[in-house]
Amino acid sequence: MSDKNGDFGAFVSGFLIGGLVGAAVALLFAPQSGEETRTLIYDKGIELKDQAEDIIDDTRARAEELAKEAKTKAEDLQKRGQELFDDQKKKITKAVDSGKKTVKKKKDDTAKK
Repeated sequence: MSDKNGDFGAFVSGFLIGGLVGAAVALLFAPQSGEETRTLIYDKGIELKDQAEDIIDDTRARAEELAKEAKTKAEDLQKRGQELFDDQKKKITKAVDSGKKTVKKKKDDTAKK
C-alpha cells in the first residue's frame, strides 16, 4: 500500500514539474510582448495552482477513505480473532473438564478395587 502512495506522490510531483517546465518553454519561445508573456505566466501559474489544489483535495479525500477502510478491516479482524479465541477457549475448557471427569472416574474405579 505504501508503494502505491509513493507512486502516486511521484506521479503528482512529475505532473506538476512537467506542467511548469512545459509552460515555461512554451512562453519563452512564443513571439509575444513582455506584457502578454507576463500575463500568460500569471494565468498559467493560477491554473497550475488550481490544478495542484484539486489534486491535493483528491489525494486527501482518498487518504481519508483508505483510513476508514483500514479501520473497518482492522475492527473486523479483531472481532474475528476474538471469536476464534473464544471458540478455542470453549473447546479447551471442555477437553479439560472431560479429562478431569476421566481422571476422577479412574480414581474412583481404582479405589473400589
